[in-house]
Amino acid sequence: MFPSRRELLKSMGCGFGYLATAAMTKAQAGASTEASMRRNPLAAKSPHFAPRAKRVIFLFMQGGPSQVDTFDHKPLLDRRDGELETFDDARVLAKRKEVVEHRVFKSPWKFQRYGECGQSVSELFPHIARHVDDLCFLKGMHTDGVAHGPATLFLHTGSINLVRPSMGSWVLYGLGTENENLPGFVTIQPSMGNGGPRNYNNAFLPAVYQGTAIGRAGTPASEARIRNLANANISPSQQRRQFESLRQLNTAQISQRPGDPELEAVINSYELAWRMQRAVPDILDLSQEPQHIRQLYGIGSKPTDDFGRQCLMARRLCEAGVRFVQVNYGDNSNNPRWDQHSNLEKHAEHALNTDQPVAGLIQDLKQRGLLEDTLIWWGGEFGRTPYAQANGTGRDHNPYGFTIFLAGGGVKPGFSYGATDEFGHHAIRNKVHMHDWHATLLHLLGLDHEELTFLHDGRPFRLTDVHGEVISEIFA
Repeated sequence: MFPSRRELLKSMGCGFGYLATAAMTKAQAGASTEASMRRNPLAAKSPHFAPRAKRVIFLFMQGGPSQVDTFDHKPLLDRRDGELETFDDARVLAKRKEVVEHRVFKSPWKFQRYGECGQSVSELFPHIARHVDDLCFLKGMHTDGVAHGPATLFLHTGSINLVRPSMGSWVLYGLGTENENLPGFVTIQPSMGNGGPRNYNNAFLPAVYQGTAIGRAGTPASEARIRNLANANISPSQQRRQFESLRQLNTAQISQRPGDPELEAVINSYELAWRMQRAVPDILDLSQEPQHIRQLYGIGSKPTDDFGRQCLMARRLCEAGVRFVQVNYGDNSNNPRWDQHSNLEKHAEHALNTDQPVAGLIQDLKQRGLLEDTLIWWGGEFGRTPYAQANGTGRDHNPYGFTIFLAGGGVKPGFSYGATDEFGHHAIRNKVHMHDWHATLLHLLGLDHEELTFLHDGRPFRLTDVHGEVISEIFA
């Protein structure tokens, strides 16, 4: 029996809706091999074991801060300044095809010991220096990738040559979210270069685990918003009616395709976006903070206002239940912020912009009782060489030995782990590869990096691939 005109039109209407939804799912979600998905894949999940941290704030210093000019003091550079020395450097060999001598380059800035732990800190960071007894320094870091693009991708995804999920997506996949009205993984002011969206992408994980960008590099943090969150062209009541109509269509489609992860991801994104319209504007409204807190972050002062806003946003997001927040100090140029090949003095400008906001974030979290279960991570994709480059006033990339620091989240305060050689070039003691740090980061959150896997193209994948050792020596 042929359908009536009314039935035909009705089915065609749903069919058009189906085609539109199917096109969106294909564009937004990678293929998943899981047989079924929970109706709410973002619901909070139990960790593998008791976590030391509940959430992460990653302060990404794009471009590679120089470890020998910030937190890894090397007196030998002062004594040998200007002398020629050969350095084992694959980047130079790849360019020159021969071993060459380089001029040893001392730091332009003085170092001083601070706190009960006696940590040496460059005069670039007077505010952070006052918090060294809360910090845990990893000075034997090393990584893969000698250029910004590969090293930045490796930092975020654990891979250089394949499209892999970002670490924030892995965390969200493993733990879910603490607040169903907010995204569980947020990146503030991300750069469009050196990996761009791949640095907060879900790759082959279900699309619900992709990071949510707030603003973008190169625009003021005061203007940072989540794109397309609100519609100023129609009234709230009209938006409500539209949403309810869309929900009915989605319910009809999911009943025909139960357990479809791509369709569920799109439906969840619609519903999360609807809830976010009410929750996010208040959280991003920094005017709700008292004046003394805004001043703590350096908001209102020209050098620190922009990054201070980003750090205060991060605290408010974490306080509201966002699991993983990345704060980006970067731009969209081919030479990222801390990338001083010929003008090392620019490090002073970047330190001035970020020092007080970072210190303010540490102090604010501590006084609110949030530092205990919030892990702060400060660092770049690699470090810089101890020798001079170009016209003798800059430093080249150095993935062989560099420094990051941590605070809170179950790590030892006032502690330093690992070391580079006497020039500060190669990690030589208690070395921590980026795979090891990823494994340790997941462990602090209660996740076993070997168990946090996802089956894709017939094999299980994980953030650390087949590598990674947990560095338990840094645990409090």
